[in-house]
Amino acid sequence: MDSRVLRLDTSGRQVLDLSEELEEFCAGRGDGLCSVFAPHATAGVALMETGSGSEADLIEALGRLLPRDAPYRHRHGARGHGADHLLPVLVSPSLVVPVVGGRPALGPWQRLVLVDLNADNPRRHVRLSFLPSPTPRMARS
Repeated sequence: MDSRVLRLDTSGRQVLDLSEELEEFCAGRGDGLCSVFAPHATAGVALMETGSGSEADLIEALGRLLPRDAPYRHRHGARGHGADHLLPVLVSPSLVVPVVGGRPALGPWQRLVLVDLNADNPRRHVRLSFLPSPTPRMARS
């Protein structure tokens, strides 16, 4: 399995499109699966349409589900940091994308994004790992 770690800065961005990095990583690899993993307790990865206002809609929906001013028990950091720690329950820290002919097999409007509401830590990592399809075995005679 081959892996690459993306080192990212999310300063000022809560939804960061990683589709080009995914496409570049998968290019020329043939068929297989690409695992995408954000090793953070306050960020997640998702597939969604971007550029149509969906990013702002997502942030607003997460704000309604995880209000910054709720009385969270987890209270260190910036206001609402307790909500940041609940984000990965709603936006998973990992997903798997099928790869066909060296290209992510996403729908026409699907993009890979990192979702990060945590203003306290803009330095993020996302690991892309490619697992090639097994070589078909020859039938025994």
